Amino acid sequence: MATSEEPSTDASIICYAPSMITTNGVWQGDNPLDFSLPLFVLQLTLVVVVTRFFVFILKPFRQPRVISEILGGIVLGPSVLGRSTKFAHTIFPQRSVMVLETMANVGLLYFLFLVGVEMDIMVVRKTGKRALTIAIGGMVLPFLIGAAFSFSMHRSEDHLGQGTYILFLGVALSVTAFPVLARILAELKLINTEIGRISMSAALVNDMFAWILLALAIALAESDKTSFASLWVMISSAVFIAVCVFVVRPGIAWIIRKTPEGENFSEFHICLILTGVMISGFITDAIGTHSVFGAFVFGLVIPNGPLGLTLIEKLEDFVSGLLLPLFFAISGLKTNIAAIQGPATWLTLFLVIFLACAGKVIGTVIVAFFHGMPVREGITLGLLLNTKGLVEMIVLNVGKDQKVLDDETFATMVLVALVMTGVITPIVTILYKPVKKSVSYKRRTIQQTKPDSELRVLVCVHTPRNVPTIINLLEASHPTKRSPICIYVLHLVELTGRASAMLIVHNTRKSGRPALNRTQAQSDHIINAFENYEQHAAFVAVQPLTAISPYSTMHEDVCSLAEDKRVSFIIIPFHKQQTVDGGMESTNPAYRLVNQNLLENSPCSVGILVDRGLNGATRLNSNTVSLQVAVLFFGGPDDREALAYAWRMAQHPGITLTVLRFIHDEDEADTASTRATNDSDLKIPKMDHRKQRQLDDDYINLFRAENAEYESIVYIEKLVSNGEETVAAVRSMDSSHDLFIVGRGEGMSSPLTAGLTDWSECPELGAIGDLLASSDFAATVSVLVVQQYVGSWAQEDDMDFPESPVHSHETKVTYGLENPR
Repeated sequence: MATSEEPSTDASIICYAPSMITTNGVWQGDNPLDFSLPLFVLQLTLVVVVTRFFVFILKPFRQPRVISEILGGIVLGPSVLGRSTKFAHTIFPQRSVMVLETMANVGLLYFLFLVGVEMDIMVVRKTGKRALTIAIGGMVLPFLIGAAFSFSMHRSEDHLGQGTYILFLGVALSVTAFPVLARILAELKLINTEIGRISMSAALVNDMFAWILLALAIALAESDKTSFASLWVMISSAVFIAVCVFVVRPGIAWIIRKTPEGENFSEFHICLILTGVMISGFITDAIGTHSVFGAFVFGLVIPNGPLGLTLIEKLEDFVSGLLLPLFFAISGLKTNIAAIQGPATWLTLFLVIFLACAGKVIGTVIVAFFHGMPVREGITLGLLLNTKGLVEMIVLNVGKDQKVLDDETFATMVLVALVMTGVITPIVTILYKPVKKSVSYKRRTIQQTKPDSELRVLVCVHTPRNVPTIINLLEASHPTKRSPICIYVLHLVELTGRASAMLIVHNTRKSGRPALNRTQAQSDHIINAFENYEQHAAFVAVQPLTAISPYSTMHEDVCSLAEDKRVSFIIIPFHKQQTVDGGMESTNPAYRLVNQNLLENSPCSVGILVDRGLNGATRLNSNTVSLQVAVLFFGGPDDREALAYAWRMAQHPGITLTVLRFIHDEDEADTASTRATNDSDLKIPKMDHRKQRQLDDDYINLFRAENAEYESIVYIEKLVSNGEETVAAVRSMDSSHDLFIVGRGEGMSSPLTAGLTDWSECPELGAIGDLLASSDFAATVSVLVVQQYVGSWAQEDDMDFPESPVHSHETKVTYGLENPR
C-alpha cells in the first residue's frame, strides 16, 4: 500500500493494515506485541502497576498520587528502563505512541469534564478579598521569574515569539494544583485550620486564573505569529463559552426538570451529555484552543445536583483510576533526563526551582503580612501554594507538542514540578507546627463529670442512617438547665484522590442550594437533622464539623478534636447495621478499623453504638419518651462508666432503668473473678483488682442509696456460676428492653464470662457487648458498649488536673456522682 502521491526521497511511507490491530494468537505464530490492541493493553497494565507501586512506596512520606504517576512514567521512559533499546522498541515502540496518547487525551478530556462538573464558581466568588489577594500575590512573582528565565531558555531558532514562551513558562511556574493541595492539607491534618481554608480558597482562585492563562497560551501557540489568528481564536472561544452558558445550560436544566425527583436519569440523556463532552472537545480543538478547555467549560455549565452526581459516579473510577495515570505517565515517558546536559543547565534547573518557590513564598508573605498574618503562617501558605499537578502538566505537554519547549526544557520543567510538589509535605511538617494548646482537662469520663455541669459529647457519624438513633440516645441523656449537653457532630469522610469532597469543608453555601456531590449531600442531611434537634430540644447546643482523612488515620482527627473541645464521651457507630430480616451485616470494614484505633487512643470515654433503632427511629420528645434501659454490671471501670451514663439517663421521667449486677455464686473472694487475662494486654496498667472490686461495691452502694425511693430504677443481683448461666440470664431480658448499656470489660476477666470470648466475632465490644450485638441475639434492641478513659484513674490520687475554663469555679470531684435529682 502506498500513498497516492509519489513520495520524495526523504519522506516516510506509513502503511496501515486492519489486521495489525488484533492478533490471531501465538499458536498461529503471531507475536502479540506486533499488534496495536494487545500492545496497548500491556502498556496500560505496566503503567498502572508501576504507578501503584510508587503510590505504595511513597505513602509513608505522604506524597500526593501525581508524584507517583509522573515517577512511573519517568521510570518506564527513556530516563530509566527506556535506556534499554530492546525494552523501548518492544514495549513502547514509536508506532504505538499515537494510540497511547490518544487514549490518554480521551481520559484527560473526561477528567477535565468531571473537574468542571465538581467545581462551583460560586465558591470562588465567595472566597473573599484575602484569598483573592493572596492568590494574585502568589502568582505575580513566579510569573515574572518565569518570564525572566524565558529569555535565557528561549532558543533564537524557535518559530514562536518570545511572548508565547513567556506565557508558557510563567503559567507553568505560577499555577497551584487545587486537587493536589487539598490532599496534602488533609494528610497534614490542616484542612480544618484557618491556614487550610485560606490556602484552599486561594488555590481555587489560582486554578481559575490558570485556566484563563492556559487558554490564552494555547491560542497564541497554535496560531504562530499571526496576530489576527490569535484574535479569531479568542473571539471563537468567547462565542463557544457564550453558547455553553446560554444554550447548553438551559438545555441541561430542562433535562433535570423533566426527570422526576428521585428517579434515575435516562440512558439517552446521559449518553447525550457524554457525547457533548467529545463534541465540545472537537469544537475547541478546531477553533485553536486545546480540546480539554471545551470539556472543562462543558462541565462547568452542568448545574450542581443529582445529574452531576450521576455523571461522577459513572465516570470517576474508570477515568481517574485508569486513563488519567496514562496522561501523567506519558508526561514521564516524554521526559528524558539525559537531555539535561552540562552543569550550567542543572544549575539553571535548581535556580528555577528555588526562585519560583521563593517567588511564590515572598509574594504570599507580603500579601499575608498586610492581612495581619504571622510571617511563619505566610511562609507555610506560600509553600502550600507551590503544589503542582494537572494544569502544569497540560501546559508543559501542549508546549512540547507545539514546539514551544524542547526536550531539555520539558525535562527541566517536569523535574521542577516533581521536586516542588515533593518537598512541600516534609518542609511544611517541619516548619509549621500549630501551637498545641494545653488540653489537660479533668472531666475525661462521665463518672468524673459533675451532675450540675455541662456534658460535652463528640458524636461521630459516617452516614445519615446513623443519625436517628444517636439523636434519640442524646435526647434520652436528659439535658437540663443545670446540666446541658454540648454536642460536637463530626461527619467522618474518607480521603480519596478527588478534591470534590474537600469543598464541603470551606463551602459556606446558603441553605437551599443543591449539594456539590454525594458527600456534601450526606453532610447536609446530617447537619440539618442535628440542627432541627437543637431547635426543638431545650438545653442542647450543636456544633457540626467534618473530618476528611484516610480511614487508617481517621481516629487521630477524632482524638485531636476530643482533646481540643474537652469532651467527656465519644459516641461512634458500630461497623455493622441491621438488615430487613433482623440480621447484622457489615457496612464498611474500614469503620471497624476506626473504632479499634479509637478505643486504643481515645483521650476520653468511648461508646460504640450498635444501632437497631431506638423507639421507632423517630426523635424522642421529652414528654412522650418511654424507654426501657438495662445495664449489665460485671465490674471494672468500663461497667462503672456504663452505670454512670445510665444513671444520668435515669433522671429522664420517661425512662425506666434496670441495673442487673452479676455475682459469682461460688466464691466472691476468689481473685480469679477479677484477674487480668494478660498483663501486657491491659488497658489499665497493673490494675489492682481488689481495689477495683472495692470501687465497684462503693459505687453500687452509692447508686442504690441515692435512688432507693425511685420506682423507675430497679436494682437486681443475679448469682451465676459460669458463662452459660450468664448467657441464659441475659437472654431472658432481651425482649423487654429498648437499650442495653454494657461496659467493654477491657482488662478484666471473670468466670462469669468464661468461654464467651472464644466465639467472639468482634472482640472490640468485649464478651457481653459481642454477645448482644450478634446476629442471632436481641434483634430489636440497640446496644451501647462503653469503655471508660482510665488514664486519669490510675493517677487521680497523685495528679491535680487543670479545670476546664468553663467550670473553673467548681471543686474537684475524685469519685462518684452526686444525687442528680
